[in-house]
Amino acid sequence: MIGFNTCRRSLTALFLSICAAASFVAAAPSLAQHMGPDFGAKGDDSQGSIELVDPKTLRVCADPNNLPFSNDKGEGFENRIAEFLAKKLGKALAYSYYPGATGFVRNTLNAHLCDVILGMPQGNDLVQPTNPYYRTTHAIVTRAGTALDGVKALDDPRLKEKRYRIGLVANTPPGNVLAMNGLMASVKPYALMVDTRVESSSAAMIHDLEKGDIDIALLWGPIAGWYAKHSSEKLNVAPLPETPGARMAFRIGFGVRHSDQNFKRELNTLIAQNKADLERILLDYGVPLLDEQGHPITVAQ
Repeated sequence: MIGFNTCRRSLTALFLSICAAASFVAAAPSLAQHMGPDFGAKGDDSQGSIELVDPKTLRVCADPNNLPFSNDKGEGFENRIAEFLAKKLGKALAYSYYPGATGFVRNTLNAHLCDVILGMPQGNDLVQPTNPYYRTTHAIVTRAGTALDGVKALDDPRLKEKRYRIGLVANTPPGNVLAMNGLMASVKPYALMVDTRVESSSAAMIHDLEKGDIDIALLWGPIAGWYAKHSSEKLNVAPLPETPGARMAFRIGFGVRHSDQNFKRELNTLIAQNKADLERILLDYGVPLLDEQGHPITVAQ
């Protein structure tokens, strides 16, 4: 729910302080799950110094096959948010689709084919982020009606009483917590870097959970919530709590070119004025939302 030549595979943005840099490193794998494969080189977004490709059209940069975020059929929550923003702005809506692979930002936003990416983390310099419109986290997913009902954290004593099989996307933050609790021997790893056009580690993990091949799935929250809503089995989804040394939650905003200051301010105004509507869209897709104190948001505020 998560810059991107390894921030959709491992964030490469610079931070202004050591603290910020640490947060950035922690965010990378989470955002890799969010965005898909490597975004590619940063490129130069200052050329042309124009605000918008077409002032009468909201042009969105998106992955054509990366549910629950977006697809070319308009079925993702970022598609829904794009429709909402276009209506509020009084503009037509158009997309520039490009696989979440090497060169995404360079070949979409920075090539002036579109003007906004709808899921970007705070604190990276690959693009200019707006204020966040949601905060989400990694989640733990279990089958309902098992001995693991009620498990909400990876230090739950039940996980040490029996060797449960745990699905983990490689190099994502929950792995640090598993290591702290001596559970790495129970892990079944799934690839972080995949081509979303042809495969999905998240779909494979949920399928294994449904079949009983694993007992626990650890996924980026928006992915976990969406798959749980569409599963043939009843699945429990719980946000993973923050753990010292392993950040779980991240703020997500829109991303625009660094030169597009007016557009950024316009989007920030829309975020501030339409917080509840944006949250309703996210909650409808099962995105686990957190407030700034870490409490779950279950009704749009």
